[in-house]
Amino acid sequence: MPEKVKVLFDTDIGSDIDDAVALAYLLSQPRCDLVGVTTATGEPIKRAEMASAVCRNAGQPDVPVHAGCPQALLIEMRQKAAPQADALGDWDRRRDFPANTAVAFMRQVIRDHPGEITLLAVGPMTNVGLLFATDPEIPALLKQVVLMCGRFFTSMGGEWNAIGDPHATAIVYGNGCQSRPPRHVSYGLDVTTRCMMDADECRQRFTADALKPVRDFAEVWFKRSGRICFHDPLAAACIFQPDLCEYREGRVTVALNRPTMGWTVFDPNADDKPHAVAAGVDAERFFEHYFDVVK
Repeated sequence: MPEKVKVLFDTDIGSDIDDAVALAYLLSQPRCDLVGVTTATGEPIKRAEMASAVCRNAGQPDVPVHAGCPQALLIEMRQKAAPQADALGDWDRRRDFPANTAVAFMRQVIRDHPGEITLLAVGPMTNVGLLFATDPEIPALLKQVVLMCGRFFTSMGGEWNAIGDPHATAIVYGNGCQSRPPRHVSYGLDVTTRCMMDADECRQRFTADALKPVRDFAEVWFKRSGRICFHDPLAAACIFQPDLCEYREGRVTVALNRPTMGWTVFDPNADDKPHAVAAGVDAERFFEHYFDVVK
């Protein structure tokens, strides 16, 4: 079997359901060594409880879970609540999370394993931006940065994670003095929106043990949407099966002035090309892969 990959998962689980669907994948993937989960945006402690419930139900109660920063760096937080936490019910979980320990934990685990950690960030970038800004050596100590973030090809406009904390997003893409990770790859709306599944099909296919609490969380999501877009699971799956997507190399810059604050702009013709961006996806192969792993 190929060598295991150490993954540190930063997530805003509790808003869109795809975060929990991605966490179930990581817990089910035999090649994944999940070294920790950190939560971002409003009500991060409730989000940490949700992550704990998924981990414990999947038989991995020892995965470290840490609550992160509830505020954006310089703007008002757009995402103030974790509505899916209402479905926690009696699911077994840790409930005694201290506040705002995520960044310190991230720093420690990356420094303890230099060159080994894949940082998978699938929410607004507050935790990661704080980490990179306060310890500029950290990016170069990673194996790679993998993001569900941005919109690069199909149309102009903002993507939720990128605009949720635009100044943090700019830091994560290198608009600062921090070092560079060996690899920096983004999965934006251009590819993730091609991976959709209707609610009824999700209910039928979410049969794995790792997805049991996720099914409850999903019913909260289905009150506002009749489908799931597998944004975050695609980014997670491509850590282990990168050929599910096609990529282009270039430079991503992040707008910091209104009205385009947080928009991501990709330049494939830049002299310096520090970023890879997914430009195409085989959605059928992705779903086949996802349910081969989560079963």
